[in-house]
Amino acid sequence: MTGPATAAATLILLVLVGEVLGSVSDWRDYQVVRDYKAGTATIADLEAADSFRQLVSLPTVVVWISAGVVFLVWLWRARVNAELLGGVDGQRRARGWVVGGWFTPVANLWVPYQVVSDVWRASAARRPVSSGLVMAWWAPLLVSTIIGRAVTRIYLSEEISEESLLSAANLSTLSTVLDAAAGVLLVLIIRRITTSQTQRLVQHAG
Repeated sequence: MTGPATAAATLILLVLVGEVLGSVSDWRDYQVVRDYKAGTATIADLEAADSFRQLVSLPTVVVWISAGVVFLVWLWRARVNAELLGGVDGQRRARGWVVGGWFTPVANLWVPYQVVSDVWRASAARRPVSSGLVMAWWAPLLVSTIIGRAVTRIYLSEEISEESLLSAANLSTLSTVLDAAAGVLLVLIIRRITTSQTQRLVQHAG
């Protein structure tokens, strides 16, 4: 339990580093295109900006996928432990939703929050338990996801203008700020759940 928790927390923080570099790349794209139109940048500058984007994007995607897989491994184990500590009735969703909730359209807007919230409550040593921290994590993550899709649509559009690149850079920065808040809170949630479950399981075993 501790191993996956540490790995997930580390990878999540690395994802945040990639998010920051992604925003830097978005601003660099905008500035280079602006300067090129003004005659103060060259084709080589455009190519350098594109190379930087590719250099940032690939490692970030790899780390993001790795973080997602490791987090789900941790969450699955945490859910199993939550059932041992609080009973199956304390979980609003079947165990399959621990993974499926993230990939099911529409349902992924609230099911993952329910899963983590139920695990959070079942893991706590005292009752009642506030889910405020879980909500504080989920809200910015949800908004950031919506913003991220808007940025993706800009880059996938047939015509990318200086104005659209500026919009992408601004949205990307906002998304990064929200992701940073959500990421730090998620690491805190992972650590608290892991610590609480480990202590309670040791007590039960004793």
